[in-house]
Amino acid sequence: MIRRSYDSLRSARWFAPDDLRSFGHRSRLMQMGYAPDDWAGRPLIAIVNTWSDINPCHAHFKQRVEDVKRGVLQAGGFPIELPAISLAEAFVKPTTMLYRNLLAIETEELLRSHPVDGAVLMGGCDKTTPGLLMGAVSAGLPCIYLPAGPMLRGNYNGQVLGSGSDGWKFWDERRAGRLDVLAPHPAGRRGRRFRRLARGERPLTPIRGGTLLA
Repeated sequence: MIRRSYDSLRSARWFAPDDLRSFGHRSRLMQMGYAPDDWAGRPLIAIVNTWSDINPCHAHFKQRVEDVKRGVLQAGGFPIELPAISLAEAFVKPTTMLYRNLLAIETEELLRSHPVDGAVLMGGCDKTTPGLLMGAVSAGLPCIYLPAGPMLRGNYNGQVLGSGSDGWKFWDERRAGRLDVLAPHPAGRRGRRFRRLARGERPLTPIRGGTLLA
């Protein structure tokens, strides 16, 4: 592997020159508690994080990003986390497809406008994957994609559930009033059983078993 000299790195344009602008950049980093040894001679690696409190597919990214930062440091880089719009497939209306290109634009401009030499893209939920990758490719910087990973299968009354297909199946059973045939319970508790089924169908983050990329 060929290692580039520090002066040839894109981020060096912000920090290496002996001029007033670069003096300001270095001063601002030190204002945040960093020392020159933290960034001097190191590539700056952006970590584009699409975590939010209402995105179940990315709920673990709030903690996982710390692992990514450690990995960048161990590899000799200087990590900086850049938050991007979080497209929560399960909640955004009318559809996250409206915002996929917005994420692509945001990712491209985050990478283009900041002093970074490469990127780790953290995503997984359906429209997030193409949005992040399209933006990074357009920015022209090297990147790797860190997927959220699939969730575990669910369980309801000892029965293994698929995270998507069984949801549709049991919803049809509920609409038909036959859910109690599948799981006998005292009369009048069909709604409660369906709530328990909802909890069992998707036990853990991150993304569901079917990722419908677009």
